[in-house]
Amino acid sequence: MKTATRLAAAVAAIGLSAAPAMAAEGVLIAQKITNGTTTTTTQSQIEKTRMRSEIATSAGRRQIIIFDGSAQVLRMLDDEAKTYTEMTKADAERTRTQVDSAVAQMQEQMKNLPPEQRARMEALLKGRGAALTGGGPPTEYKKIGTDKVGKWTCDKYEGTKNGEKVSELCTVGPGALGFAAGDFDVTKQLAEFFSNMMPQAAEGLFRMGSATPSPNSFSGLPVRFVSFRNGAPGVVSEVTDISRQTFPDALFQVPSGYQKRDFPAMGRGRGRQ
Repeated sequence: MKTATRLAAAVAAIGLSAAPAMAAEGVLIAQKITNGTTTTTTQSQIEKTRMRSEIATSAGRRQIIIFDGSAQVLRMLDDEAKTYTEMTKADAERTRTQVDSAVAQMQEQMKNLPPEQRARMEALLKGRGAALTGGGPPTEYKKIGTDKVGKWTCDKYEGTKNGEKVSELCTVGPGALGFAAGDFDVTKQLAEFFSNMMPQAAEGLFRMGSATPSPNSFSGLPVRFVSFRNGAPGVVSEVTDISRQTFPDALFQVPSGYQKRDFPAMGRGRGRQ
């Protein structure tokens, strides 16, 4: 479960493949993510079927995440160690099964705990387990007005679950930014891929909203996303710049010399082909 949580954090920082090199006008998005006193910046290169995010922390560590929408493969690169891990859609589904099993075991163990200790464990499952397993109803979104993020006037949404506020978004229509909704299709693919493993954690990923808003969706592209827990704001992600660019094909490939490592959640001793 710890491995899945770390992956959730890394992928949530994206905010947030294989088309020919010549195909491609893409979108470059710069974001700033603040979590308490920690600030992380990301540069995301988005094309129709692939995206790449370079994450830099205030401590100087750099990580690269590449999603291949055509092959449904997520790769995480450790630039310092010159290594990478690879997760397929089947791996994500297998990890979900492992997480569900771990949570079920915790719930079974709680039955024999003293009341106070059981209450602490239940709080842990509510705060973390439900987010990992997708427990509970989907988040409901309600438009509550407008706001200003950077140079953009945006529509403000409030996300609630079981009557409790869990998120706040401010979105802009892609046309107002000079883009089409289809330019961000791969962000929906990534959210769907990630939801195979942790459905609720996928809600915080940078993605295009629905063209036809419903109680379980929002409209537009989020230029600001704020998570809430117990009524208090947590992680804040803001888009600082967005522009049209063309990217070299090599940008979406694992650099030569990087060593492939097993994805930790797959268990020890399991070889990868």
